[in-house]
Amino acid sequence: MSDSRQQTRNSLRAGLCADCLHSRRVESAHGSVFILCELSLTDPRFPKYPRLPVLSCDGYKKKP
Repeated sequence: MSDSRQQTRNSLRAGLCADCLHSRRVESAHGSVFILCELSLTDPRFPKYPRLPVLSCDGYKKKP
């Protein structure tokens, strides 16, 4: 699968988190991939690892 197709597929799975300024991709030692919401570090309203795909979020901010 091409890189662009894989990227589009991953974006659909993550929803808004795919291009959110507050999200960070975390890969475990076993190869599992998770999306960490960095807003969760300072605001308890946001889950540390949100259930994907995220379709609406008060903290969403598009990456520049």
